[in-house]
Amino acid sequence: MTCTHQECPGKQLALDRYEQLDAYIAALHIVPDNPRRKETLIQTLHQAQGIFGYLPAEVQRHIARKYNISHAEVSGVISFYNYFTTTPKGEVQINVCLGTACYVNGADKVLQEFERILNIRSGEVTPDGQFSIESLRCVGACGLAPVVTVNDKVYGKVVPEKVQEILEHYLVEANVKEEGNHAQD
Repeated sequence: MTCTHQECPGKQLALDRYEQLDAYIAALHIVPDNPRRKETLIQTLHQAQGIFGYLPAEVQRHIARKYNISHAEVSGVISFYNYFTTTPKGEVQINVCLGTACYVNGADKVLQEFERILNIRSGEVTPDGQFSIESLRCVGACGLAPVVTVNDKVYGKVVPEKVQEILEHYLVEANVKEEGNHAQD
């Protein structure tokens, strides 16, 4: 269920996700005037990113109100830590390492192949929300260079010719999931 501007101004994301986040924050028993209330902000941001997939401005403002702090304070924490993202990600998140070892072994060509096949650039999401591509500076698996991670799976020694095969695995997985959803209807 998504709320409209009339039902909850500024909240365009699913209302049930806000309820989930609010339940999490409520369980922290934050006292608005207590200066120590910010000690749980990072874990709340982690939780929110897990719920929403990213941290758009409307979620940041919501958290700021709950913590009785400014949106700028929340935004500052998000921009400081690399883990947090303010842009949506696809269901299948592709990360191509462009660290030195990966780059000299052709990671730039691997990234270009993902971009060509999916018809999106690094930092973008396919129109159907299925795939997103990011480039990273180091995955910490230099012996496997070039390295690609797809969701939680690590692919090593990836060459451009292997990109189509990697993507097909996730396309088949998505089709199976979609067929399962239709069978339940």
